[in-house]
Amino acid sequence: MEYKLKIPLQQHIGAPCKPVVSAGERVKKGQLIAAPEKLGANIHASLSGVVTAVTGEYIEIEPDKEQPEDYVPIKETSSMLEAIKEAGIVGMGGAGFPTHVKMDVDLQGGTVIANGVECEPLLSHNVRQMEQNPEIVYRGLKYAMQITNASRGYIAIKAKNKKAVEAMKSVIDDPRIEVREMPDIYPMGEERALVREILGQLLRPDQLPSAARAVISNVETLSRICEAVEKRKPVISKNVTVIGRLKSGRQARVFFDVPIGTPIAELIEKAGGFEGDFGEIIMGGPFTGKAVDLDCVVTKTTGGIIVTDPLPREKRKAGLLVCGCGANEARLREVAEKMGACVAGVERCKQVVDVKGGIKCENPGNCPGQAEKILKLKKMGADVLIVGTCSDCTNTVMGVAPKLKLPVYHHTDHVLRTVGHPLVRRLKK
Repeated sequence: MEYKLKIPLQQHIGAPCKPVVSAGERVKKGQLIAAPEKLGANIHASLSGVVTAVTGEYIEIEPDKEQPEDYVPIKETSSMLEAIKEAGIVGMGGAGFPTHVKMDVDLQGGTVIANGVECEPLLSHNVRQMEQNPEIVYRGLKYAMQITNASRGYIAIKAKNKKAVEAMKSVIDDPRIEVREMPDIYPMGEERALVREILGQLLRPDQLPSAARAVISNVETLSRICEAVEKRKPVISKNVTVIGRLKSGRQARVFFDVPIGTPIAELIEKAGGFEGDFGEIIMGGPFTGKAVDLDCVVTKTTGGIIVTDPLPREKRKAGLLVCGCGANEARLREVAEKMGACVAGVERCKQVVDVKGGIKCENPGNCPGQAEKILKLKKMGADVLIVGTCSDCTNTVMGVAPKLKLPVYHHTDHVLRTVGHPLVRRLKK
């Protein structure tokens, strides 16, 4: 290999881990290299090699050219929950919450929901995993139910992903578990949206699914639980979708088990390489991903890498509409700046609330209407709108803005146009 791994010490919610190796030390694939001192999750070497640097932010490893198939297994444990902790599993759908903390709960007969909704457009690694290897997700769900003392299990999948639905149904042999088909809207995979749709309970923005005696876990996270329990395997790799302005075409490429710490430039090259000039490199999905540089690396929470077309140019004054389910104000300002537009004003969807330093929606995916906010932005001097709204919020925006002769950009437009995906606009009902 001609590249070095750069393994971040913080790949999870909580505090950075403390390195337990030093520069110059030889490490084996799967070996523990950093451990949490506070809230966090163990970090292991994703490949065998030599540690070339240890900083306050990452551990750099120069991989051996020849890599073994096997790995250093996690130590024997007295419980499945301890195995999850030793393996360093976090929410691999993007949240990054340490899974051993989430699963350390007695649901008293409650529910575990496997989140296979693949909420963000363009990403397809979760669906592909369910299609190709449903058994490992299913066994991970059963382990999670056992750990949390749950009596019901659901596997949430968008109805349009028929192959994944059928694959998961084909492995179910427990009457307590069933597949639930979900509509194709964003943010259908949001935890409170799933609790509302499946259990019929709307949680407050500051409540966790545990308030409904439920735990929700991404399907890749469940597969890693299965690997930790059955194979004693630590989290050393990630499933990633790569898509966009690539020489190989604009269809999604799914890479399974990419070593943690792999430079995204290396992964883009494996996907075909850049096709001419590009606009942004987005890590994550079109709605909630962030623009990153080429020196960023794959972590436990990396789901997508998207190379976009250049952003359109816009000289008119822009009004920004923030949504609790989509782009925050900082991301909308970034998009406006890259388009060349000055910002006339900023408004929030009326359902946005502040929760623990971030924003959330009171009722994800169910919008009460945006007419008042659009009128305010027009009075502020906006000649055009840039919105970061969910499917339903955008639906209501499009019911008002054209009547006021306000053109609308959605912050995902340049991403979706890159691959010819329908833009987020008015829903047909």
